[in-house]
Amino acid sequence: MDQLTKVWAVAALSDGPIVLIDGFLQLRLTRNPGAAFSSFTGGGAFLAVIAAIVAVAIGFLLPLIEERLERVALALVMGGALGNFTDRIFRGDGFLDGAVVDFIDFSFFPTFNAADSAISIGVVLMLLSVVLHKEPAT
Repeated sequence: MDQLTKVWAVAALSDGPIVLIDGFLQLRLTRNPGAAFSSFTGGGAFLAVIAAIVAVAIGFLLPLIEERLERVALALVMGGALGNFTDRIFRGDGFLDGAVVDFIDFSFFPTFNAADSAISIGVVLMLLSVVLHKEPAT
């Protein structure tokens, strides 16, 4: 889903943004060579390696986890990491130097994409799982 939305964004938004709610939400094409919120610019290769390691680690962990909420959470994080990793592989001129395509732009928040959303939702679900399954203090 992430890559399909990015293909659409590159095609549909190259000529300019689409305003959905004036002053609040628009779809605007940006390319992020760094990490979240454009931090760590220029570290794309390092970030790609980290994303690959995270995805592989989660791939090994998933079969061992019995709790459905935790499996869904980790699958979302893995899918998001792989979506942005794909950009780093295929959207640059050199090895792992591609910029991530972002296009969802709330006026009060940095621009993001479906992969970022999946990672964020996965982390929130994992935290929720921890809270729901916390052992009572004795």
